[in-house]
Amino acid sequence: MSSQKPSIPKGTRDFLPQQMVKREYIINIIRSVFQKYGFQPLETPAMENLSTLGGKYGDEGDQLMFKVLNSGDYLSKVPDGVSENGSKEFTQHISEKALRYDLTVPLARVVAMYQNDIVFPFRRYQIQPVWRADRPQKGRFREFYQCDVDVVGSESLLVDAELIKIIDEVFSSLKLNDFTIKVNNRKVLSGIAEVVGEKGKEVDICVAIDKLDKVGLDGVNEELSKKDLSADAIQKINEFLNIKEENYLQALEKLIQSSDVGKEGVEELGILIDHVNKMKLTNAKLTVTTTLARGLNYYTGTIFEAVINNASMGSVCGGGRYDNLIGMFGKQEIPAVGFSFGLDRIYEVIDELNLFPDNFESATKLMFANFDEDLLKDLLPMLIKVREAGINAEVYPVAAKLKKQMSYADSKQIPFVALVGSNELESGKLTLKNMTEGSQEELTIDEIIEKIK
Repeated sequence: MSSQKPSIPKGTRDFLPQQMVKREYIINIIRSVFQKYGFQPLETPAMENLSTLGGKYGDEGDQLMFKVLNSGDYLSKVPDGVSENGSKEFTQHISEKALRYDLTVPLARVVAMYQNDIVFPFRRYQIQPVWRADRPQKGRFREFYQCDVDVVGSESLLVDAELIKIIDEVFSSLKLNDFTIKVNNRKVLSGIAEVVGEKGKEVDICVAIDKLDKVGLDGVNEELSKKDLSADAIQKINEFLNIKEENYLQALEKLIQSSDVGKEGVEELGILIDHVNKMKLTNAKLTVTTTLARGLNYYTGTIFEAVINNASMGSVCGGGRYDNLIGMFGKQEIPAVGFSFGLDRIYEVIDELNLFPDNFESATKLMFANFDEDLLKDLLPMLIKVREAGINAEVYPVAAKLKKQMSYADSKQIPFVALVGSNELESGKLTLKNMTEGSQEELTIDEIIEKIK
């Protein structure tokens, strides 16, 4: 019988230690900035009820959701003839749960469930995996981590501006200094639909515009015509997408003059930009553009997205204001705004630009070579002393040839190796080998601790 080769599902990955230390480096920077701005952690289950997730992401999102089969003999509970009505109805009878598609809808559920226990405005961050049944490709996986930050319970645009400042600070801390944050407002997009005479088709227009970077203007126009928009409406939409004036907001306001909701969106963009300018961005280039739509249905106001300019990746983070989402759970409307960093995409960009540090905090800094089991009684107290001083250290577990031990230290990129033989124990000085430079010196254990720290 042939044994099956071990494998994992497409679009998922294993992370070996050398990848994990890099991922944790990114997460630690993101988490520290979130906490600096007063946000607190939250975790939610991997699975949600299908009724919680369904209908919040549009038809495309519903199709990309990983449904979880009911346990037991689930087929016996399906009424006769249901399978003939198509997979959508059939699925409702065999699956009550799904893996979470993002972290925003679970947050909305938490707020609806626990609003008497939460202090508003509720500032929360969440760093967990999400799942989408997407076609795997560069920068797009079926299981991936999102790092979300949201403020629930405030309509103030100062909150939206703070989130933009967080993006600026995180990317600057990761040394990703050449990036653009694109900003728009869903009310502007609703205004465009009104002005071009296609009120009620906001979602179709947003979904089409959102694909501009992928399919170009011709592709967007083709998509719009498929949604039965008139040639006149498509031409007017193109006028909005082609605004080139330096004074973008003024040009936009002129075009959208006949729509009250559109003018409100332009006004909000002006206030947002004013707040952001007062906060002084470190490296971000901030641009207002009607070409930004963000495909998800639940956005209501500010929307934004960040792109690293000198990398081959698309957007690496995005979000916006979603003031009606929590109300979908049968509670009162509670305003909310937030965004998500795509951890996997940021990782690929940092890797592509070769910006990861050479040494990581979580890696071993010092290894004690093992020459003789009898010497362990003297060596182990030194190892403990080094660890108590806050230095990551290990001892090679068996007395092996020095070449083998050095090869191990080299492959793990351990910067220092301490050689402890009977001569070193007599003199009280160990031989410390610098693996990067190839040099070595005689030092006491206290001097070694001082040097490495």
